[in-house]
Amino acid sequence: MSLAYGRPYLAIPGPSVMPDAVLRAMHRASPNIYEGELIDMVRGIIPDLRHVAQTDGNACIYISNGHGAWEAALSNVVAEGETVLVAATGRFGFGWADMATGLGIETQIIDFGRQTPVDPARVFEELKADSGHAIRAVLMSHVDTASAIRNDVAAVRRAIDEAGHPALLMVDCIASLACDVFRMDEWGADIMVAGSQKGLMVPPGMSFVFFNDKAAAQRESMKRVSRYWDWKPRADPEFFYQYFGGTAPAHHLYGLRVALDMIKDEGLDAVWARHATLARAVWAAVEAWGKDGPLALNIADPAHRSHAVSALRIGAPYGAQLREWTDKKAGVTLGIGLGMSEPGDPQGTGFFRIGHMGHVNAHMVLGALGVIEAGMQALGVPHGRGGIAAAAEVIGKA
Repeated sequence: MSLAYGRPYLAIPGPSVMPDAVLRAMHRASPNIYEGELIDMVRGIIPDLRHVAQTDGNACIYISNGHGAWEAALSNVVAEGETVLVAATGRFGFGWADMATGLGIETQIIDFGRQTPVDPARVFEELKADSGHAIRAVLMSHVDTASAIRNDVAAVRRAIDEAGHPALLMVDCIASLACDVFRMDEWGADIMVAGSQKGLMVPPGMSFVFFNDKAAAQRESMKRVSRYWDWKPRADPEFFYQYFGGTAPAHHLYGLRVALDMIKDEGLDAVWARHATLARAVWAAVEAWGKDGPLALNIADPAHRSHAVSALRIGAPYGAQLREWTDKKAGVTLGIGLGMSEPGDPQGTGFFRIGHMGHVNAHMVLGALGVIEAGMQALGVPHGRGGIAAAAEVIGKA
C-alpha cells in the first residue's frame, strides 16, 4: 500500500517548494515586453534584490541557472590566462573552478574537504606567497549545497586584506541567499552570485550577479567581455531589453515580484530566523536518531552548518533505500548524496540531503522528519528514539 497519494513534498535543496502565490502570478498570458507594467515592475525588483543581498551595489539579472551566473561573474573580471584561487568545501567549489578552466583561466584550488570549512589562514598564506599579485580573485561558496558547509565570508575578506592583496572576493550564494544570514557589503564580498530556484522560491531559469565599485573597476581593465555576459548594460540599461540581453523572462519576473514581496512582508531578519529554527529542528531529530544507529549529520559543528540544507550520512545501502521509500510510499522526495562518493560507495548512495529552504514552515519540516522516521522503521534501519519529539521541542521553544 502507498500513502503517497495527496500533495507531494519536494524536500530537496532546490528547486525548492514554490508558493501558490508565485505560481498564480506566473499563470498569465504573455505581457507587452516593450512598455507598460512589466517595465515598471522590473525597476522595482532591482532595489528589492539589493535588499535581500544586503548591498548598495549593482544587481544584474541573467536568463540562466547558477552555472550561468558563475560564468557571467568570471567573464567580467578575469581574462583568459589569468589566475583565480578557489577555496573548495564540497562539489560546487570544483564546479566553479571547472567553469573558470573552460574560460581559459588558470585555477589554484585549496581543497578543504567535505566536512570542514574554509580556513582563512590558508587563504592568507596563498595570497601572501603571490607577491606578483597574479591571482585576480578568490572564489568561495557561502554554502556548499552538496556538503551543507557554511563558510565565514567575512573572515576570508579579512585574510585577503591582511595579506595586502588586491584580489576580488567572489562568493557563491546560490544555496544560501534568503536562507542563511548574508551581508554582502558588511562582509566585504566584491561579487556575489545567486539563483532563483532556492531561497527566492521561483523556478530555475534566472540567476543574479551583484557587484561593487571595485569589481566594476576591474571590469574596465578587461580587453573584452562577451556581449551576453557583459554586466555593464544590465546594471545601467539605456533600454529595457538590456536588463536581460534580449527578451525578458516575463513569467519568471512576475513570480519573482511576488516572492520578493513575501520576503519583504515577513521581514528579512524573520526569514533568516525561521530558517535557523527549522534547521535546528532537523539537527535535533538527526542527533536523536544517531544515538543508536548509523545516521549522522555531515557537518559536526553546528556553527558551520547551513540553515538551508542538511547533508546526512546513513551508509549504503540505507540511503538509496530510504529515499525510495519516502518517495514511493509517502510522497516525500529527499535529495541525493550529490558529490559524496566514498570507498565502497562511489555513487554516494549512503548519503541523502534534506532541503529546508525558501517556502517551508514547521509542519512541512515535521512532516518530512516523521516520514523519514517511518521509513527507517519500515526498512529496519537502526536508530535512536525521540527524534520527532526533539524536533518538536526546538520548534515549540521558538
